[in-house]
Amino acid sequence: MWRIAMGGVGQGPLAGVRVIDLTSMVMGPYSTQIMADMGADVIKIEPPAGDATRYISVAPAPGLAGVFVNVNRGKRSVVLDLQSDAGKATLRELIAGADIFIHAMRAKAIAKLGFDYASVAAIKPDIVYTNCYGYGHRGPYRDQPAYDDTIQAECGLPAVQQMLTGEANFVGAIVADKVAGLTAVYATMMALFHRERTGEGQEVEVAMFETMASFMLVEHANGALFDPPLSAAHYPRAVSSNRKPYRTKDGHVAALIYNDKHWALFVDAVKPAWATPDYAKLEARAKQINHIYGLLAETFLERTTAEWLELLGRLGIPAAPLRTPDELFENPHLNEAGFFETVESPHGKVRFPGIPTWFSRTPGKITGSAPALGADTDAVLAEITKN
Repeated sequence: MWRIAMGGVGQGPLAGVRVIDLTSMVMGPYSTQIMADMGADVIKIEPPAGDATRYISVAPAPGLAGVFVNVNRGKRSVVLDLQSDAGKATLRELIAGADIFIHAMRAKAIAKLGFDYASVAAIKPDIVYTNCYGYGHRGPYRDQPAYDDTIQAECGLPAVQQMLTGEANFVGAIVADKVAGLTAVYATMMALFHRERTGEGQEVEVAMFETMASFMLVEHANGALFDPPLSAAHYPRAVSSNRKPYRTKDGHVAALIYNDKHWALFVDAVKPAWATPDYAKLEARAKQINHIYGLLAETFLERTTAEWLELLGRLGIPAAPLRTPDELFENPHLNEAGFFETVESPHGKVRFPGIPTWFSRTPGKITGSAPALGADTDAVLAEITKN
């Protein structure tokens, strides 16, 4: 089996793996960003206009918006017009030397281009072929368009936010895109592991809706799991209206006084007037959790944030101040752990949030910033010619 000469300088557990990436926006690119961080040579195939995410936020240069740069770091950009015969022919040559093919088009669109699984497997039988869809192809929603906001709505996130806050709101992060992107990584790696053991390639499907339905129902299925159902499908503690950061004399603090050990330590140290033996066991507290949260909220008003953090820290009870995303860049734990990685780019230094996992023998590395549109087209095509 021949392989195109590697053009990247990746290190990590995926060094030597080549990925042909036809994804855009965030779900797919976040998935392949992780692969690139772990050493894979990720070839990002872009249309002549480029991935639209290049242009959606602030940028040091046109086409290098912050979100795009973060989820496409360490990749190589090749521009191909897949509406043309020449573009399709070049992509077929790239596929012949690849390990993974991943795309984010709807099934009809990728088939119309001639790069559905059967067509790609005919070129490279042992390819791992990953579809990143909004909805899985086995259900009636298969051809519907999807974005993070609509999938949040479909999977119940605004509904549980309404239980929690009184208003139906989206979560303040593109959580459906990111959870689905992480799912695409593990699904693709499982298929790659199977190939390494058996030599067999296969098709993988990762649908945002199914992924987020699974994600939401981890805790919210609750009593609805059983037949007959024992409760509605929600986890009461998570949607308790009093579950929120506690207001203190001068700010807020997040704290979870949950298990019986932590509860006993808190009651012994603080001695709130409302504490009775009836609240000593988690089983009893869980049945009236919203009331318990309300009682704690009254008590937290009695001290400052610093006083609570000192006391709870001394007792070993989980607690944290409220931080902004800006503060993460100066966080002492993240900085001492070497979490951030600074990379040189043609437009100056880029300080990336780093790789959250650690490997003792095959650590990954951010090998570079995101590429300019088509920056690697000539180099990658030259690699094909050599072979």
